[in-house]
Amino acid sequence: MKTILICALCALCGWTPAAASDTLTVRIEGMHCAHCAHKVRTLLKKDAGISAVTVNHERRTATIAYNPAMISTDTIYGRLEATKRYKAQPYSKSDVISRELNLRIDDMHCKKCSDRITGRVSTMEGVDSLKPHLDKHYMSIHYDANKNSRDSIRTVITRMGYTPVSYYDSEKVGYAYFVIPAEVATQETIDNIQAMDAVNDANVNARRGALAVTYLCEKTTPEQLLADIQKAGIKATVPAPHECKEEDN
Repeated sequence: MKTILICALCALCGWTPAAASDTLTVRIEGMHCAHCAHKVRTLLKKDAGISAVTVNHERRTATIAYNPAMISTDTIYGRLEATKRYKAQPYSKSDVISRELNLRIDDMHCKKCSDRITGRVSTMEGVDSLKPHLDKHYMSIHYDANKNSRDSIRTVITRMGYTPVSYYDSEKVGYAYFVIPAEVATQETIDNIQAMDAVNDANVNARRGALAVTYLCEKTTPEQLLADIQKAGIKATVPAPHECKEEDN
């Protein structure tokens, strides 16, 4: 009788019990970008038994919230297998997920700079190797994405007083480095610059008063980029030629 009364009250109030839910995290081969992730989400959420899909690009994983009364894990695996591109396999926190992070660091001027960065980053969990290229001002970092992330690594380098941005070995990509007032070296400035059509990545450093930008050469030039940044209200200027004092110390 008590159960009947509860059900009757629920019906009167328009409330229904929440559907039973479980989660499944899988690694997905072939999911390399935001476009792929969108395709995977769209495919999986077509099924009424799946309520949410959260993707981690770096680990190439998808965490799927589903109702086990409506869909099985075998069916989820089958949905992905049928695409012939996004094949899923079981995920474990103990997996080693090797990733490479390439960073342009224009304010890494000399060996002492690179030694300082490698010395600090090499102590981070999951980082297994670093290779600085001083001639091109970039560093290659290999790490386990199950133990660390590109954002965490970039944050550590930025807090050290450097300004890393994404690096690509391509003539279609350019890099610009400007001086800005320390007070505008904020996340808001990063967001405003990244919203520009020609910009691939941006970062700021309040300690150094620096702004670094990765841009597409087909869409802009350093001069035009500077003009656009200034037009956006950011007082950026080209720095004077660097004279490294650390090499002599």
